[in-house]
Amino acid sequence: MRFLAVSLFSVLTSLAFSAPPNIVFILVDDMGYADLGCMGSKDIQTPNIDRIAANGIKFEQFYANAPVCTPTRCGFITGRWQQRVGFEFAMGYQAEQVRLVDGMPVPEPDIHGLGLPSDQPSIARFLKSGRYATGIFGKWHLGYKDEYSPLHFGFDEYFGTLLGHTDYYRHLYMDGTNPLRDGLKKAEKEGYLTDLINERAAAFITAHRKDPFFLYVPHQAVHAPFQEPDHDPQKLVTKETMHDGSRKAYKAMLERVDAGVGMIYNALEKAGVVEDTLIVLSSDNGGERWSDNRPLFHHKATLWEGGIRVPCLMSWPTTLPKGKVSRQVAITMDLTATFLAAAKVSLPADYKADGINLIPILTGSQPEVERTFFWRINRNNRKQWAIRHGKWKYLNDGNTMELLYDLEADVTERRSLYSEHPEIAHDLKTKLAAWEQEMDASPRTFIVK
Repeated sequence: MRFLAVSLFSVLTSLAFSAPPNIVFILVDDMGYADLGCMGSKDIQTPNIDRIAANGIKFEQFYANAPVCTPTRCGFITGRWQQRVGFEFAMGYQAEQVRLVDGMPVPEPDIHGLGLPSDQPSIARFLKSGRYATGIFGKWHLGYKDEYSPLHFGFDEYFGTLLGHTDYYRHLYMDGTNPLRDGLKKAEKEGYLTDLINERAAAFITAHRKDPFFLYVPHQAVHAPFQEPDHDPQKLVTKETMHDGSRKAYKAMLERVDAGVGMIYNALEKAGVVEDTLIVLSSDNGGERWSDNRPLFHHKATLWEGGIRVPCLMSWPTTLPKGKVSRQVAITMDLTATFLAAAKVSLPADYKADGINLIPILTGSQPEVERTFFWRINRNNRKQWAIRHGKWKYLNDGNTMELLYDLEADVTERRSLYSEHPEIAHDLKTKLAAWEQEMDASPRTFIVK
């Protein structure tokens, strides 16, 4: 049984637009649901990001593939459930990771030793086959070693940090590792990390203004460490100081991301391609400690709505309506299918997407569709499972309690209806078990959890 698979041939033939667009995807890290002006923020100013919503569509029910960063990024790059590869949780010093040798787990002691295998499908590789120039500027977080570099996944250019938690000024990981790369070379750059990413992203547009291009900007901001721009600290961030900060610092960090979106718009305008560019901005998971997730409950690294429901804004002036709010339930890997469909690239016959193309729904040529999504945290010290099907959401919190929510009536997840609707809970649990069986049967070489 396959879940959420879609025939990309039917996707391509269903679209009425003509020329493939330029594609820009800006992925913010750990951003709260209500931290943008267009999402209701009162203290954080994001006029450039809000422009995407004003010129296009704002999703109300958009989900990250996972409640933490690495698995969501894998879901986007491959367009498939990250569990098919082996990513259950974020890579880094907190990860539990094993290699699978003849199906048996062997502990991997090197925290930087694993990564996304280059034989996995890649959106950049697909778009490059369609003559797109491809660039990524920001946080990769899918492998530190050269063999896992974005350059092996179809990206022509890369500048950014390979790991999470990078010091925004020293550009070092907390153990002293240098994860900053310009291509495959270790980079020695002065400046605030977000500024460096913004500058390279805008320059990529200018350099490729005559080509169709795919620009992926996966920011580290507003992830810890919470270091304000223009306030260079004197010491490298450590585990002990990683989460020092304030809402004020968080605000300044997100507003610097917004400034970068302004730089991207400026480059698009100078190149004369704004109308022909599909721009999307989202977050890789729910917000963390200094974020505002209202009205959602809880935060990053949980499967309540605050951990997985995220902002998503999409603009494509020649194709999509302006100023629309969409109730279509969607997920990160839908963006992969959407971008590939918009680009009209030929895809391998054996490539099966787990997301769907959203353009026909957003343009009104197809009605909204009911979706089924799954999430899992399967760590030794933390276990949660969740499924959303239609308006219903089932959540198992570490086998200590089972919860059922009607998200249309109770988006804050304050009243469980598990006892009142056991038949719905049973159906969702059955679907969840079947999905887990399929994911665990996937051929994997490692597990990061």
